[in-house]
Amino acid sequence: MASISLFILLIVLAVLLIIGTPIAVAIIGSGLASALPSLNLEVTLITGAQRIFSGTSTYTLLAIPFFVLAGNIMNQGGIAKRLVNFVDAILGRVPGSLLLTNIGANSLFGAISGSAAAAAAAVGSMLKDGEETSGYDMDLAVAANGASAPSGLLIPPSNALITYSLVAGGTSIAALFVAGYIPGLIWVLGCLIVAYIFAKKKGYTGTGDFSWKKLWKATLGAILPLSLIIIVIGGIVGGVFTATEGAAIAVVYSLFLALIIYRDINVKDLYSILLDSAVTSGIIVFIIGTSNILSWVMAFTGIPQMISAALLGVTENQFIILLIINIVLLISGTFMDVTPAILIFTPIFLPIVQQFGMSSIHFGIVLVYNLCIGNITPPVGNTLFVAIRVGDRKLSSVMRYMGAFYFAIFIGLMLVTYFPFFSMWLPEVAGLL
Repeated sequence: MASISLFILLIVLAVLLIIGTPIAVAIIGSGLASALPSLNLEVTLITGAQRIFSGTSTYTLLAIPFFVLAGNIMNQGGIAKRLVNFVDAILGRVPGSLLLTNIGANSLFGAISGSAAAAAAAVGSMLKDGEETSGYDMDLAVAANGASAPSGLLIPPSNALITYSLVAGGTSIAALFVAGYIPGLIWVLGCLIVAYIFAKKKGYTGTGDFSWKKLWKATLGAILPLSLIIIVIGGIVGGVFTATEGAAIAVVYSLFLALIIYRDINVKDLYSILLDSAVTSGIIVFIIGTSNILSWVMAFTGIPQMISAALLGVTENQFIILLIINIVLLISGTFMDVTPAILIFTPIFLPIVQQFGMSSIHFGIVLVYNLCIGNITPPVGNTLFVAIRVGDRKLSSVMRYMGAFYFAIFIGLMLVTYFPFFSMWLPEVAGLL
């Protein structure tokens, strides 16, 4: 029965996505259709409705709308410029400093805003004129911008990790947040190395000499936005407040910076910010609710157990199984956004990796890392296409450089996948495990 349900699930999901059905509707349709071989239509519809309601009736889920709102306030509150100046003050004398500044600022702004696309748009547009004036190859600049932007989704606070926590049976959000730091930095480091090699090869110079005065001034400008991460993550890890309370504090803090300290937005701007945040949050929360149908159907029909038996029937080598899972996630991530992919694949693969002792925290980081690569990979690759639009380039010309960035990021994925140390060390040191 599980094989029939899985076949129906995959066929219906694929057809609905191909014809352009919204992902939430596709999840509902495929989930309910795959339950019909085991249950009658009435029970399936009633249970499905109950699952949507229960999937959205979680206190922790409130963290996502708050973090989305805080990110939107930060996006329009002049934060990106201050982060760019801060990173440039550190890396200004290094060859190809504008490329490196773009990468570093993307990681900081992406972490604060919670959006890879927002980071690519804000930071990329800010550095575009300087890169053109300095004679940079703009295809390379766009590739560096796009490739580095998703790193912020691994560095907390991260809505992707909150979503995973909800699906993964309440895995500690604090532990996931802390676990994301080193993998996020590995992604950033890989991009920095590639950009530096290209910069040296092309003979790019830095923007100027290092100055303690310049660094001090830039630090003063960036310290308040950066302190948001310290306050929120420190409070969650220290047990001072929950992730949801931390998200609410992030909203208040970002409003304080944008309205009172920097004054880059006014009260009139809040309406559009609130409206945009409500729409984005509504989409995310509804998808999470609908995915609860999928989780129920999989548990009821035994689909994860069947897939696990099939994988273990091919090989019992955990390294090969992880490689297969990575390949599936990498391919799927090129067609799906991060949130729905987390909701679909977590209940399938998490029980499998737990059979050979992999921590749910470690797997969560591997999962998000994989799906973030899809964020910059055609044919969907939303963040990459945002970077291309900002840089006014063509996909074909940018892809000449993306190969090197993909290689570095993939090496990082292998490190994170096969060496648990990179994900588990900080949570262990923080006493979260």
